[in-house]
Amino acid sequence: MPVYTDTDRAHLARAIELARRGTGAVRPNPVVGAVIARGEEILGEGWHSEYGGAHAEVNAIEACGLADLSGATLYVSLEPCCHEGKTPPCTEAIVQAGIGRVVVASDDPTEKASGRGLGILRDEGVEVVMADGELTTSARLLNQAFRKHARSGRPWVRFKSAMTLDGKVATRTGDSKWISGEASRELAHRWRASVDAVVVGIGTALADDPQLTARPEGMPAELTRQPRRVVFDTLARLPLTSQLVGAASEVPLTVVVSRAAPRADTDALEAAGVQVIVATGENEPARVRSALDQLGADGIASLLLEGGPHLAGAFLDAEEIDEIRLFLAPLLLGGSAARDPLEGGGVEHISEAVRALTFDCERVGDDLLISARLHEW
Repeated sequence: MPVYTDTDRAHLARAIELARRGTGAVRPNPVVGAVIARGEEILGEGWHSEYGGAHAEVNAIEACGLADLSGATLYVSLEPCCHEGKTPPCTEAIVQAGIGRVVVASDDPTEKASGRGLGILRDEGVEVVMADGELTTSARLLNQAFRKHARSGRPWVRFKSAMTLDGKVATRTGDSKWISGEASRELAHRWRASVDAVVVGIGTALADDPQLTARPEGMPAELTRQPRRVVFDTLARLPLTSQLVGAASEVPLTVVVSRAAPRADTDALEAAGVQVIVATGENEPARVRSALDQLGADGIASLLLEGGPHLAGAFLDAEEIDEIRLFLAPLLLGGSAARDPLEGGGVEHISEAVRALTFDCERVGDDLLISARLHEW
């Protein structure tokens, strides 16, 4: 049985730390970090820094310069690739470098990988060690969107909302601007820039006429990657005069309708440059899953769900919320008719409640940010 030492754990933790440097720059690829060492001595480090660029393993090998790598160990946060893509297979580079041992933090669940790279390395006489425990969990959490999309075909979903101390997201009249503070709203713009799509329901689109673009402070507009805007709009009621439709030629917009949507209205949206997809199913959760299947097939691997309560409840009922970020503001609204963050069918008994896998909180300006992870992929 392969030996896995404290030195291995330290180098692997460093590889995971390096992987984080690629966050937001390599989508739709996963973030990956790599360290090459002989004993406690680090010979080279690397990470996947840009989409289409060299992978972490190759960057680490190049960072070693002219060092003799025979018998050295490669520590990598994700299983090395073994297929020809935008770059040659990393397994090939590892074997050619003479590396004799590879320690891997997490598997690659894609069909073209999924253990194949490790098998190739073993066939070439390279010792392969799979890590476990906290380091494996940490490595997997770095790539939840990549992993969910690979395993299910659907995008990973983060639900974001802001609520008052009494758990309300809007007054009885629908007013919600602004419950969260300025610092919280700035953070939400950074989240938008980190995902493939931002999703709202038609109620939010009609009430707020939002842009749904990412506008993080201090980041030039030309360097900000804009997410696709998605509106769940059963009957295709989104006005052609809305800001969303008006900017469809610059920032992609998808409207999710049902079969009940009037053909004339969907045709008008398409003529305005909007992508229209038809979600099918006998109820709202089924139509959510249908829409996510189609968005996933279109390359959307991650999305930020910004509400409102009706749509968020449908996502929860569909079991398609993977992470929750709730801003708790120091406000009280009161009123039985004020809106809750999640509607939908819900559960009948406490024993059926969804229990978070992790639960954390931190201060953001005047607000408290509560983060909970519901699924691990």
